[in-house]
Amino acid sequence: MTPTTPPEPSPDAPRAAAPEASPGVTHAAASAAPLDAPPPSGDGPDLRLADWAPRRTLTVPVTHVPRAAVPAVDAHNHLGRWLTDGVWCAPDVGALLALMDDANVTTIVNLDGRWGAELEANLDRYDRAHPDRFLTFCHVDWTQLALPDGERRIHADLRASAARGARGVKVWKDLGLEVRDASGALVLPDDPRVVSTMALAGELGLPVLIHVADPKAFFAPLDRHNERVDELLAQPQWSFADARTYPTFELLMDALEALLVATPGTRYIGAHVGCVAEDLDHVEHLLRVAPNLVVDIAGRLAEIGRQPRRFRRLVLDHPDRVLFGTDAFPLAREDLEVHFRFLETADEAFDYAPGADVPPQGRWTVSGVHLPADVLASVYRDNARRVLGLDA
Repeated sequence: MTPTTPPEPSPDAPRAAAPEASPGVTHAAASAAPLDAPPPSGDGPDLRLADWAPRRTLTVPVTHVPRAAVPAVDAHNHLGRWLTDGVWCAPDVGALLALMDDANVTTIVNLDGRWGAELEANLDRYDRAHPDRFLTFCHVDWTQLALPDGERRIHADLRASAARGARGVKVWKDLGLEVRDASGALVLPDDPRVVSTMALAGELGLPVLIHVADPKAFFAPLDRHNERVDELLAQPQWSFADARTYPTFELLMDALEALLVATPGTRYIGAHVGCVAEDLDHVEHLLRVAPNLVVDIAGRLAEIGRQPRRFRRLVLDHPDRVLFGTDAFPLAREDLEVHFRFLETADEAFDYAPGADVPPQGRWTVSGVHLPADVLASVYRDNARRVLGLDA
C-alpha cells in the first residue's frame, strides 16, 4: 500500500458550524427555512440537483492498494450472459484471468449458470476450461411453480444441475417480488415449496447464495426524502414502493429469516450483507438465529462504507461469517482496488464508485475499516473456501 496525500474531490465535505444564536441576532442555521419553502431570492444559481457537481475541498490521505493482502476469493460476481442480453459479462476470459493474477484474486464465483444448456455453456467457458479459478452456481426456474407438478420439476432440475457440476445455487430477488404460482399469489422465500427446494440443495452439498428484496430505499416512495433518488430516477423499474403490487421490505426479511431457520442443513450466503446492509443490528440478529448463514459485502460498499466503525465491529465480532465479494461486472481493476482500500486502510471520505459523475447509490463518500491481518485472511479467503467446500 502506498500512501499519498493529494486532494480528493468529495461531494460531502463538512461545512463549518454556524455560531450559536444570541438574543436579537439571527443566524442562517438558527432560522433555517423548511424544506418545502420556496427557494430564496437573490443572485445565487438556479441549480437542479441533476446538475450539481461539487468539487471536493477536503484533503485526506490516499492509499493505493493494487493487490489484496492475501489471495482472495470474489464470492459474488457475474460472468454469464442472462443479465446482459446474451453477451458474456467477461468477453475476454484471458484478460480477466490476467486481472485476477495482478490483483491477487485466485477464484471468482460466477452466479450466472442458470440451468440446462446455459449452465453447460458457463461450465465449459469457465469451470472446465480453468479449474479452481471459477465456480459456477446454477439457478432454479421458479416460474415452474405455476405448473401442477412445478415443485417436482424444480427438484429434478436441481439434481441435474448438481450432476453437471454446479458448485452452488443462486436465488435471486424475483422470488418474493415477481414469481407467482398457479393461483396468482406471490411466492415468498418461506413458501413450503421453496423450503423443500433449499433443503434439497443442502442434501446435495450445494451452498445457496440468496438475494431477497433490495435496498430499503427502493421500497420507499420516490420523493424528496428518498436518498437513492438519483438511482431510482435513472432506473424506475427498481422501485418496489407500490404496496398494491409488492410486499413490504419487512415482510421479505421475515420470510428470509424463516427460510434460514427452517433449513439448518443448508449453507447460505446472504447476498449484499445479508440483504439488509442498512441495518447491521438486524444482520447480527440473522447471524445469531441462523448459524448456517454467512454474508457477503458485494454491491453494498456505499452502505457499509458510510458506517465503517459499525461494520468493523460486526466483522470483528463475527470474523468467520463475512465474505469478500464485489458484484462488479464486467470486473475492472478500479472495482477491486476500491474494495481493497476499504478493507485494508483507514482512509476517509473517498469515492465508492471512482469515476462516476454521480455516486450511483447515494451522494456520499465512504471510509475504510482497516481490518487486522488475520481477519483480512478470513474475509478475503478462508471463510469462502470453507463455505464453498474448497478445503474439503
